[in-house]
This record gives sequence, C-alpha cells and structure tokens, in this order.
Amino acid sequence: MSTPFDLAKFLPYRLAVAAQAVSARFARRYSEAFGLTIPEWRVLAVLGGFGTTHAQRLTALTTMDKVKVSRAVAKLAAAGLVQRQPDPEDGRRVLLALTPKGEQLYRDIVPLAQAMQEELLAELPPAGREALDEALRLLSRSPKS
Repeated sequence: MSTPFDLAKFLPYRLAVAAQAVSARFARRYSEAFGLTIPEWRVLAVLGGFGTTHAQRLTALTTMDKVKVSRAVAKLAAAGLVQRQPDPEDGRRVLLALTPKGEQLYRDIVPLAQAMQEELLAELPPAGREALDEALRLLSRSPKS
C-alpha cells in the first residue's frame, strides 16, 4: 500500500498558498490606498520598473496570463495611467508605457510597497530572511534542460 499524499506538505501547494496570502495582504492595502487590483498593480510595477514594453513581454514579466494583462492595461489606460503607442520596430505591436499620471502613482506606491515588504520580513528572524531569499532565488531559476 502506498503512503497517502499529504497536500499540506507538498511544496508547490505550500508556495501557492503562501504567495496567495502575501498577495491578498498587499492587495488590500493597494486597493484601500489607490483603488488598484493585483493585476493592475503588477502592470504598473513592471512598467514603472522596466519602462516601456510590449504586451507579450509585460505578460512574461508580470507572470500573468494575457487576458489578465489585457484587462489590467485597459483599466489603467481608461484611468489615464498607461498609454499605448505604435512600436516603430514592429508595426504589428503596440508599446505600453506609464503616462506622467501613472509615473506619479508608481512613485507614490513604491514607498508603501517597500514598507509592506519590511513589515512582512520583520515577522522572520534575520537568518530566516536570508534563507527565504536564497530559497526563492534557487527555486526561481529556470529548470535545467
């Protein structure tokens, strides 16, 4: 007889649960302070951090599916936070960038995000922070082919 599968000890499940808990915690604060959803925050953060890009790269950098990215971009564009412009290198693509209003919102959000990260990390002892950072770095690497 095989050993029963214990989902509560299954690493991918535990990582997903932890990620969801952290995202929900951050989402409440972003929603209360700025009226943003998680997908909107991620799009804003990537465009603020990486600059102008196209939707395909934005999808990869946010680790969200293209429908979520598209909806978030549409909502941010309607709010005057993101602008679309033709890609001069590829006429089939559109480049996405923060508007001045979007850049200001990004600058306003970054200190809150950093403070929230510090609050979260403060729950761990220093050695735990270093171990978490190293574990995430190792687990986030591309798998070897």
